[in-house]
Amino acid sequence: MHLRGVIWTIGILVALYGCSMMIPALVALYYDAGHLVEFLEAGAIVIILGWLMMRYGGKAPEQLSHRDGFLIVALAWLILALLGAVPFVTTGTLPSVVDAMFESTSGLTTTGATVLSGLDNLPHSILFWRSMQEWLGGMGIIVLAVAVMPLLGVGGMQLFKAETPGPVKDKLTARVTETAKLLWYLYLGMTIACGLAYWAAGMTPFDAINHAMCTIAIGGFSTHDASFGFYHGIPLQLVAILFMILAGVSFTLHFAAALRGFSLSAYFQDEEFRTYILWIIVLVVVISAMIVWTGQDEAIHVVFNVVSIATTTGFAVSDYSLWPPGATMLLLMTMFVGACAGSTGGGMKVVRILLLFRQGMREIHRLVHPHGIIHVKMGRQRISSNVTEALWGFAVLFLVCYIIIAMLLAFTGVDMVTSFTAAAACITNTGPGFGQVGPASTYADLPEMAKGVLIFGMVLGRLEIYTFFVLLVPEFWRD
Repeated sequence: MHLRGVIWTIGILVALYGCSMMIPALVALYYDAGHLVEFLEAGAIVIILGWLMMRYGGKAPEQLSHRDGFLIVALAWLILALLGAVPFVTTGTLPSVVDAMFESTSGLTTTGATVLSGLDNLPHSILFWRSMQEWLGGMGIIVLAVAVMPLLGVGGMQLFKAETPGPVKDKLTARVTETAKLLWYLYLGMTIACGLAYWAAGMTPFDAINHAMCTIAIGGFSTHDASFGFYHGIPLQLVAILFMILAGVSFTLHFAAALRGFSLSAYFQDEEFRTYILWIIVLVVVISAMIVWTGQDEAIHVVFNVVSIATTTGFAVSDYSLWPPGATMLLLMTMFVGACAGSTGGGMKVVRILLLFRQGMREIHRLVHPHGIIHVKMGRQRISSNVTEALWGFAVLFLVCYIIIAMLLAFTGVDMVTSFTAAAACITNTGPGFGQVGPASTYADLPEMAKGVLIFGMVLGRLEIYTFFVLLVPEFWRD
């Protein structure tokens, strides 16, 4: 393992992250100069820290092993989440270090859980920093680094593998650098399109930019306490629904569709996409049957909230925690399903759930035909037993971690409903839960120890479990 190379690589990520803090400073200068100096100070602190790490690391490593990649990814998310709290502290927005770390981690992991209130009165620079954190974390700062690392003499294949440990589509191009750049072009293009659509539908330019970043990142931070409920226009809600669904689709599938003139057939030929759309439609129909016909909420609100939770975005237009228990249970369950693999969404991912279901059905058929040869397939592709075994391992680890986090929250004095739903909302990177952390509330009143547990849960969910647990294996550290 090349520890000095690991430190150098994280150092360049830290320095780039510090440079990004200068953008909210420009926002402050343009609007009201609120916290201009504080953001400059925070950026300078982080840039200097990154420079010191690079100095200690020596020079750019010529090659990184797969173990180096896993270590860099895990440490980068932890360190950048910690450093992202610096502007919240230096500006006095969140004097509590734990609260600042919670808000920063929630933003960078695109969870969308918040401890802040009074968003309508916060300076533009703080609101922009929250949104930009989600936007940077949405595609993954590591993937951004892969795009620029070759310019600095560092290959990025190991980082790309560690950042995408789950079942994803094949790389878009032969070179990982070109892949990362292409992903960011798609990401940026979708963000611009979403922002323009929000603006055309009635948002102010500032709100359009912020909500576009948080929509495409599937983050859910808003510039208003009422979240998307601040806007009552149906066109705006329809724009959000469309782009939340699109952001929940694999970006490699978007690229494949783009090559074919954005033909819908390119999407519907993908089995995961068909399952993803069907799942959302079934949820909307079932929950609407429970709510709309009884007059408990408007149809557009049901569709919006269901899509928001199904894609793990976390926006809300009404308090869905007041819906009947059956509907809220479905919403809790769909947090675990999440969006498509290769998207900016959280959860266990649709393709994993689909393959686990087919693996279960195969075992049932084998009971009936013990000597039969039955394969698990995804489209026309046969899935190997190694993949299905890894999926079962992932599912077990994911659920065990969820239960442990929920238990730890209960031990801190949090009530059972809040414990189980907050744990689910954070490990799936959804954001709002139920009970004390519902869409009309924040996480501010939770004990600091509970917030610390949830910080770990958010990072664990973003790393998709395996990237963290591989660091706990003794063999990982042996040369």
